[in-house]
Amino acid sequence: QVQLVESGGGLVQAGGSLRLSCAASGSISSFNAMGWYRQAPGKQRELVARITAGGITNYADSVKGRFTISRDNVKNTAYLQMNSLKPEDTAVYYCNAQAFIMATNFNWWGKGTLVTVSS
Repeated sequence: QVQLVESGGGLVQAGGSLRLSCAASGSISSFNAMGWYRQAPGKQRELVARITAGGITNYADSVKGRFTISRDNVKNTAYLQMNSLKPEDTAVYYCNAQAFIMATNFNWWGKGTLVTVSS
């Protein structure tokens, strides 16, 4: 029983910034990793950014230098600071959380939040 709730999406002009938040709740007290994925119309879902409980991060090449992922392990909340937004960043952004339970990795997903970047 894990629920991920995203917030912070919306409409922004190119060059602007948004910060997405993902609040996790449920029976899992901590997650091995949390991340953000996105899916644009007609395209496959792709990894945007990921962060481990120890703070190790990785990013898609397309967002390096513009996006920053962070997490609050006490609050079980992940954030995605998005700067210098481009129209091609327009997509539904999904929060992901991963936990290792009984020798198996499990993944949970939020319902997504829409980010629209206008030119």
